Amino acid sequence: MKRLFNRLLPKSWRSSIVTIPVIRLHGTIMAGGGQFRPTLSLASTAALIEKAFLFDAPAVAISINSPGGSPVQSRLIFKRIRDLAVEKNKKVLVFVEDVAASGGYMIAVAGDEIFADPSSIVGSIGVVSASFGFPELMKKIGVERRVHTAGQNKAVLDPFKPEKKEDVERLKALQLEVHETFIDLVKERRGTKLKDDPDLFTGLFWTGKKGLELGLVDALSDMRTVLKTRFGAKTQLRLVTAPRGLFGRIGLFGSSFSAPDIAAAAASGVIDAAEERALWSRFGL
Repeated sequence: MKRLFNRLLPKSWRSSIVTIPVIRLHGTIMAGGGQFRPTLSLASTAALIEKAFLFDAPAVAISINSPGGSPVQSRLIFKRIRDLAVEKNKKVLVFVEDVAASGGYMIAVAGDEIFADPSSIVGSIGVVSASFGFPELMKKIGVERRVHTAGQNKAVLDPFKPEKKEDVERLKALQLEVHETFIDLVKERRGTKLKDDPDLFTGLFWTGKKGLELGLVDALSDMRTVLKTRFGAKTQLRLVTAPRGLFGRIGLFGSSFSAPDIAAAAASGVIDAAEERALWSRFGL
């Protein structure tokens, strides 16, 4: 109401205090997620991003803390931020907290400027695929794997069958294409800021301090300091939160989830949690 009233006043009477919307993009990046396992994806972040760009503000600030995840969801989030930045003619200022690596860094380059703490982790511009193989375990416990397909390649990289060289080569070729897309995006956004370093696109990651030397970030600082220096000491930071329904996410009269829903979510959540833990642990977090 206060902001609406301020807009109705003549410009000379309006408050000179600048309010900058802040989006927090924290977590692993993957499609899905939900009530029991919130993750970053276009579906989970689109409303936040669009709401932030509706503010009458000269810039949008984004706090990132992500070890990466899905390259597709990372690029979709990146593209939504850039599309709105161009459409609304607003600057995007990105602030790295603990880590902006892999897909997290892909989202970070949506910023016109990237700021990090000297001890933040940035980079990891590469593509990884990890799984497990259980063919010997199947033999030991006396279980026979039966797979019937229409199409000779429908069961490639089956974890219950011995790994085939041609399947691995096919996977690596796919990874190279995804990696090239990632590299092109970083080069497009960072341009001449990037240093000519042979390790830059190998999947290595660095501290924010080294990232500054390599051109992966623009400066070492924190959100509050940068925004108040740039827009004035009275600048206010307004955290943008997800829209909620009339009775919140769960509902006034209890959960809308059945017991099987909860059990299924819990079972899949164990595997997903292990994958998320592995992503964070790569960076010592």
